[in-house]
Amino acid sequence: MKIAVTGTRGFPGVQGGVESHCEQLCVHLVRLGCDVTVFTRRPYIDPDLKEYKGISLIPVDCPQSKFLEAFVHTFKSVLLARKLQPGILHIHAIGPSLFAPLARIFGIKVVVTNHGPDYNRKKWPLPARMFLKFCEWMGVVFASEIIAIAGNIAEDIQRKFRRNASVIPNGVQIPIIEETDESLKKYGLQKGKYVLSVGRFVPEKGFDLLMDSFSRCDLRDWKLVIVGGPDHEDNWSRGLRTKANIIRNIVLTGFLKGQPLREIYSHAGLFVLPSYHEGLPIVLLEAMSYGLSCIASDIPANRNVEMDSKRFFRAGDVNALSEKITEFIDKPWEEKDRQNQISLITEKYNWEDIALKTLDVYKRIS
Repeated sequence: MKIAVTGTRGFPGVQGGVESHCEQLCVHLVRLGCDVTVFTRRPYIDPDLKEYKGISLIPVDCPQSKFLEAFVHTFKSVLLARKLQPGILHIHAIGPSLFAPLARIFGIKVVVTNHGPDYNRKKWPLPARMFLKFCEWMGVVFASEIIAIAGNIAEDIQRKFRRNASVIPNGVQIPIIEETDESLKKYGLQKGKYVLSVGRFVPEKGFDLLMDSFSRCDLRDWKLVIVGGPDHEDNWSRGLRTKANIIRNIVLTGFLKGQPLREIYSHAGLFVLPSYHEGLPIVLLEAMSYGLSCIASDIPANRNVEMDSKRFFRAGDVNALSEKITEFIDKPWEEKDRQNQISLITEKYNWEDIALKTLDVYKRIS
């Protein structure tokens, strides 16, 4: 089966939940015998990289702009897909799904994966939010099949558009715990003595709230580590760096991948996800796959992940988060707890199963 994929910046080594999702899904689809081509965005991927783990990569020029990038890239991708004539064009995220009807006009069957209501992200002004809602409508109406990464997203699609979506979640690769600590030495960290969070520098991730909450905890020998950075530097991301310089014991590592990232995950004492908006949070699943003690904001997307209800705090509440950090730093987290959590993630978020379910969706329309 010949599959073309768009709606992602590309991979490997590109920051973002959709990018991680597409990388793992495409790798496993190739293992299942699919012929997969991914249209990548030239600003993020080496244009000379034409193949990755059996996946064909086609770099596409587009402006590196948060308002135009996805739309220009997807439009060009659909035109290129017309020449390739894949059996299915798989579009990821609601913005790029604007071009689902164009692909259908070209005679290409379309699967749209809805990764969540992006119009709820704080970075978008009102006109952009309205436009993204229109994009979502276009994708739902004109897609041959729809996938939602979480049950609440599927329910929202059914309520608003009266269409059924197949619920196929994000997944994680169960990692090998790193014993090395070179990255910890680089950033002045002690094993088990830092709070970790990971993500893009955008308002909905709540990193400013996390910094304020951490500053209220009496944790003199602990540090707060935030891994990630902005896609597009702006006043908000610059303000976040300024805040980090003012509050003591905060470490911003920038975007990490490979062994440095695995080391930082492996030796954290507590993982925190303070987001106001998520689809299905891959970084939380990744942290749980390392067996870390985790806490998260009580938004519906995070509630989809099976954790004890006591591990959720009210989104946007500085005091509630501060209290949770202190509570779970002091709460024992035994090896049996780690192993039970890893077993849960292995069972529910297995990429092999996710790829098989996605292939079943393809087969329904092929």
